[in-house]
Amino acid sequence: MQTRFIDRLEDIPAEQWNRLRGADSNPFLSHEFLAALERHGCASAKWGWMPEHLTLWDQGGRLLGATPLYRKYNSYGELVFDWAWADAWQRAGGRYYPKLVAAAPYSPVTGPRLLSAPEADRTAVRRQLSEEALEYARSSGASSLHWLFPEAEETAFLAPAEGPFLARNDCQFHWRNRDYRDFQDFLDRFTARRRKQVKRERRRVQEAGVEIEALPGAAVSDEQWRTFYRFYESTFDKRGGHATLTLDFFRDIGQRLGDRVLLILARQQGREVAGAFCMRSDDTLYGRHWGCDADFHSLHFEACYYQGIDYCIRHGLQRFEPGAQGEHKVWRGFEPVMTWSAHWLSDPGFHRLIGRHLEQERAAVADYIETIREHLPFRRGD
Repeated sequence: MQTRFIDRLEDIPAEQWNRLRGADSNPFLSHEFLAALERHGCASAKWGWMPEHLTLWDQGGRLLGATPLYRKYNSYGELVFDWAWADAWQRAGGRYYPKLVAAAPYSPVTGPRLLSAPEADRTAVRRQLSEEALEYARSSGASSLHWLFPEAEETAFLAPAEGPFLARNDCQFHWRNRDYRDFQDFLDRFTARRRKQVKRERRRVQEAGVEIEALPGAAVSDEQWRTFYRFYESTFDKRGGHATLTLDFFRDIGQRLGDRVLLILARQQGREVAGAFCMRSDDTLYGRHWGCDADFHSLHFEACYYQGIDYCIRHGLQRFEPGAQGEHKVWRGFEPVMTWSAHWLSDPGFHRLIGRHLEQERAAVADYIETIREHLPFRRGD
């Protein structure tokens, strides 16, 4: 298999790239999503995400494997936090950036990172992709190589006990559909106290005269995208962050991905006051962005959590991943789930130190998850 590094995903036909996902319908690995990030300047030098996608081809010009790969000049938009590593590296006199990252930009979503065509030898493709990525990191002067949010089984392949990569884990909070008939059936599994709290939050939104509408991407008007984008920007303005995604990016994937995009809009007296942006696969809903014009009691929980849960139940989706972090999700029915990453650092001494740190961190994360599970809102036995 021949190796090529591609700095524009649009140089690869969409159908060839999308074949690599096989039955996986994760939209964050789709050609439409990743190419739109590049096309609209979201994955670019401006934001420190330089595409250098690793691809494998056969002699006949068929794409057999790929890894979405980026040269990074910061750690923004990754959601696997290595700021402390960068600080320690640079205080020791080194340069932590640039580094290489295999990931879906700005998306803390678990999915495959070693993509292979259905007819290819999957193990051989995985092996060559991981080895070529590591050799490229060494030869190109990158301080490190990071695989962000791979699947657990893929992490085991990348980071066996004696392998070159170090396994790291973290915790997110996901909702699981246990064959609920409707939202009330879901709530019936709660303790009385927690059930009353959720009902109270939903009631306060209704009492404020706020109505909710969920729209697939292709049904969102240009005016509605503009309104949502104002909400999206305001969230970053309030928190001192950067709105890296553009209005044209949202318009683009809304049309190209259609019902894989879901926009939840909240209205009061006919005027949009808040919005939540989601994406979905065949079996999972992913909550991504939120913003509002004014504060309404519990509206964030309604638009970002309860509407998503209700959507999953009505459409038969099995999981809802509302994004990274947030212990407040737990008593609203989201359970702790372990996430993974794998890391190689070019300095042998630093690599060993980080390895010892990660052993302790993995144990701490496992303890944290067990502790959180004691505070789930479900009745005993549910």
